[in-house]
Amino acid sequence: MKDSNPLASDQVFLNRSLEATIRIGLLLIITIWCFKIVEPFITTIIWGAIIAVAAHPLYLRLRTTLGERHKLAATVFTIAFLIILIAPTALLTDTLIDGLKMLAEKIRDGSLSIPRPPENISRILFIGEPLAEFWLLASENIASALQQLTPAFKIIGSWLLSAAAGAGMAILHFIFAIIIAGILLANSGGSSKALRAITHRLTNEKGGDFADLAETTVRSVANGILGVALIQSILAGLGFMVAGVPAAGLWALLCLILAIAQIGIAPVVIPIIIYLFYTADTFTAVAFIIYYIPLALMDNILKPILLGRGVKTPMAIIFIGAIGGLLSYGVIGLFIGAVILALGYELFLLWLNTKSSTD
Repeated sequence: MKDSNPLASDQVFLNRSLEATIRIGLLLIITIWCFKIVEPFITTIIWGAIIAVAAHPLYLRLRTTLGERHKLAATVFTIAFLIILIAPTALLTDTLIDGLKMLAEKIRDGSLSIPRPPENISRILFIGEPLAEFWLLASENIASALQQLTPAFKIIGSWLLSAAAGAGMAILHFIFAIIIAGILLANSGGSSKALRAITHRLTNEKGGDFADLAETTVRSVANGILGVALIQSILAGLGFMVAGVPAAGLWALLCLILAIAQIGIAPVVIPIIIYLFYTADTFTAVAFIIYYIPLALMDNILKPILLGRGVKTPMAIIFIGAIGGLLSYGVIGLFIGAVILALGYELFLLWLNTKSSTD
């Protein structure tokens, strides 16, 4: 009888282990299956959540104005944001198409005139002489110059087609993301409770603090990086339009992309300044330079103020997380990287404080 007890207990242990393994395996299969089903929509859902978190203070003001009507405020928010997204896209597309038509017509009828290259351009190291020769050819015979660029145009054309298709899909994703953001805002109370329940389950009493940290980090990145980039690109676009720069909308879009990527708008603005000095009057070119100087300094003034606003985590951590996330995951990585690094930093501090208190 004594020998049978260990065997029986071992059998019970094996049965329970097998049952637990089967349950965990089934749970893992269902989890992976659910992830595969939701995977095509993950980016859109994340963008919707980011837009909802960033725009929540604005939504609260709108809801108060509309007499605390949640669904009406969310509907107005969704329609307004869709207009803000679609209207500039349509305007940019029209500007780009009109600019390409005008360029094609001038090339076809021979009315496109390119000024002769400046005398000192050949002194530029390595590229000076070939650039001066090609520029001179283009000023004398634009058709021959374009013929030399035919292989490059084929490569650029295929890249532009793929980029246009990608931009179209990105706009479609943003439309759905704005709709998701409107749904989340309409149910913001339940969404907030669900987030806090998840974080509380993972980190016990610190769950609310980490939820607040993620929320404020998303808002600070939206204001400090995307907000500043949007302001810079809009003001730069207005400057291009006033100065009479062709395809101003396209250059403004490039300014927005470069500003989000933390490169700055200088790679777009400096060639345009050179273009204005050769094509416009001196007053217009000088006035544009004076207009551009505070525009360039805005990045150094507003970003430190907005990026660290409302967040206890050091601004350097937020900034490194945003840039690292951008390099790793694209634009959406601005938010994911900043939030993850901020949470990791706070968890590290929590571990340090807990270790020191036990010691």
